Amino acid sequence: MAAQATPPAGPRSDRIPPYSEEAERGVLGAALLDAARVVDLAVESGVSPESFYIRAHQELYELLLKMTQEGRPVDLLTVGERLRVLGRFEDLGGHAFLEGMVDSTPTAAHAEYYLNIVRQKQILRNIIARAIEAQESCFGAEEDADIILGKTEQAFFDITELQRTAIRPWPDLIKTAMEEIETIFQEKKGITGVPTGYHDLDDVLQGLQAGDMIVLAARPSMGKTSLALNIAENVALGVDQPNNEPKPVAVFSLEMSKEQLVRRMICCRGQVPSHKLTGGYLSKDLHGRLMQAASELRKAPIYLDDTAGLEVLELRSRARRMKRKHNISLIVVDYLQMLHYPQFGKEGRQLETAAISGALKAMAKELKVPVLVLSQLSRAPEQRSDSAKPRLSDLRDSGAIEQDADVVLLLRRPARYEEDPQHEDRRLAYLEVAKHRNGRTGMVELNFEEELTRFENRARGVDRDTGFGGGGEGGGS
Repeated sequence: MAAQATPPAGPRSDRIPPYSEEAERGVLGAALLDAARVVDLAVESGVSPESFYIRAHQELYELLLKMTQEGRPVDLLTVGERLRVLGRFEDLGGHAFLEGMVDSTPTAAHAEYYLNIVRQKQILRNIIARAIEAQESCFGAEEDADIILGKTEQAFFDITELQRTAIRPWPDLIKTAMEEIETIFQEKKGITGVPTGYHDLDDVLQGLQAGDMIVLAARPSMGKTSLALNIAENVALGVDQPNNEPKPVAVFSLEMSKEQLVRRMICCRGQVPSHKLTGGYLSKDLHGRLMQAASELRKAPIYLDDTAGLEVLELRSRARRMKRKHNISLIVVDYLQMLHYPQFGKEGRQLETAAISGALKAMAKELKVPVLVLSQLSRAPEQRSDSAKPRLSDLRDSGAIEQDADVVLLLRRPARYEEDPQHEDRRLAYLEVAKHRNGRTGMVELNFEEELTRFENRARGVDRDTGFGGGGEGGGS
């Protein structure tokens, strides 16, 4: 006889959610004794009316909060009178209710202690609620397990946003800043973030900074995917890194398959035109180059996810796991317009894109790594007469991308436009740092080897095609 599976136990209905009546009364009593200090402490700690479990305590705290915000005096008499006006004095328990709060709190000095207990109990209740929701989702199983897992992880992560970090003392902030300055002084390098391997770009950005969302935007076929992969390769192979130490990189490719990307990176690294590989025209020398490139890239800590139609919350969940497991130093997303955010999908593409952009910026801050996001530009540059030079306003679908981004890089290749005065320079590429929240902007010149889909540093003041000095648009960087 086959053994029968034991059904999983459901949540027990006889359990009371975690709360502390004494701590709730302590917070409210301390607020009645010293509202100016205690209510400010509560707000700074993230305590809201929902932080209290007992309904009467929620209502009283909400009233104390409102009276404080209105600049009204708060004490037993004023609060009692306000409750009478609202018709809630007797319902909440009258004088005995208010006086009991104060009597149970001999001093307001312990308010921080009471507040911490109230917050801890609220977090426990939220964990329980999210766990029950996750269980219901699993039993309903209307979505794929991976999607449910991603949403569940996000729900639990949202709980941590209730945590409020204490304000760091000013001397500590000065000390941290001086340690960074001392490092720059000793190493004689201004790079404070992750170097890209492109000297002029790093000169402007000081590397890709932790917590920053960097948007790399261009019209189709300009090479933005190539540039992003080149940067990922440089970081993963330790190019220009301290002690040439490789750094783990996560790449989310929503457009190209992992097989296409890996083949492209091997050809690029080996300096072998991809058409020779696909056409079968491989000499012994080219084959040797590909073998050498594959050997070098095999050691690179690159983690590639090519899941198509990825939802932004699921991407954030996967990135969180990569960070925890591999301690990634850079995230590349190719590209923003192919991500989805179902909760905002019915509200129009513009609002959905704004929500996606906000989620990617939040991910950068959460994981404390730079996030390089590729984005399409609208057709506007091609409808202007200024050699199709892109602008920030050309970012496709939403102005929120420009708002959320810490850095915006606009890529353009003059060779793609016959009317451009530099059309004949087939290798020249302009990468404009159009927005830099924490530094300067400027124009960076690169060389693009089209057959190899590879960007390289361009010698300053020298036209690599003619060998003569050249000014270039906007100078160098």
